[in-house]
Amino acid sequence: MPLPEEFHALARKVNNWGRWGADDEIGTLNLITDEVRRAAAACIKTGRTFPLAIPLSGNGPQTGAVPGRINPLKTMIAVNEPLLGDPGLFCSSDDVVTMALQCATHWDALAHVSYDNRLYNGFAASSITAHGAARCGIDKIGVLAGRGVLLDVARAKGVDRLEPGYALRPEDLDEACELGKLAVEPGDVVLLRTGQIQLLHRGDKFGYMYPNPGPSMMTAEWFRLHDVAAVATDSLTFEVFPSERADCLLPVHLLHLVEMGMTQGQNFDLEALSEDCAGDGVYRFFLDASPQPFVGGLGTPVNPVAVK
Repeated sequence: MPLPEEFHALARKVNNWGRWGADDEIGTLNLITDEVRRAAAACIKTGRTFPLAIPLSGNGPQTGAVPGRINPLKTMIAVNEPLLGDPGLFCSSDDVVTMALQCATHWDALAHVSYDNRLYNGFAASSITAHGAARCGIDKIGVLAGRGVLLDVARAKGVDRLEPGYALRPEDLDEACELGKLAVEPGDVVLLRTGQIQLLHRGDKFGYMYPNPGPSMMTAEWFRLHDVAAVATDSLTFEVFPSERADCLLPVHLLHLVEMGMTQGQNFDLEALSEDCAGDGVYRFFLDASPQPFVGGLGTPVNPVAVK
């Protein structure tokens, strides 16, 4: 089934292919310049820090809905093992982890999705092989640090959590900007709070998975207009799910990652940050959310830290 014309019209409006050169593999992260980072550092006023990652454990959000995307499995390979055989001397304990790179709080690589056999910037989808992503892999990013802004859509609407399956519109993003007295600037990293992660805090993994509130297709043009560098949400699917149209599965992923080259994050825990922002009225901060450099990776676990 071909994608609908509504999708293709939006894709043409937001497309960034060639904007940073024919060989570019990081897309809108080019907008986080040295000047943007220096300005972001000025957001640090109190030094308060807010880690935004959910715990890495076997009790994570994965339920088997995505085959093979497992929660972390940690195994001890040494327990107080004497290096020289004498327990009175140096002993060590070690562990190993098997996990999906996108099982918890994570960034998606631009190579994470494709359609019409194309990745961002026109690279062939065939550049992804059993060895991983030769183009647009997560290791191409390096540092992801700059000004973060919290768009607390749930609080702007006066609710703890948006309704399941609520499709965020551009006007919802504008309302959240008004709440935070924010002007989203080029190079900003936008964090969208829907309140969905509260279900995970309560142990309701299945409720957290489906259905999800999140951005609709129409928000893609808003992000392009504001030249947002990256965007993350506090939900499992990132975008509204079930998808808005039966003939267009997960279209926001396609628009962001393939057409715009905009890095996308999921499962960010924004609850403590939201409370603090509501308390002092400051919804901007310095954000360090740099990925782990998995060579050829299609995503990466991340422990983002907001500093106010």
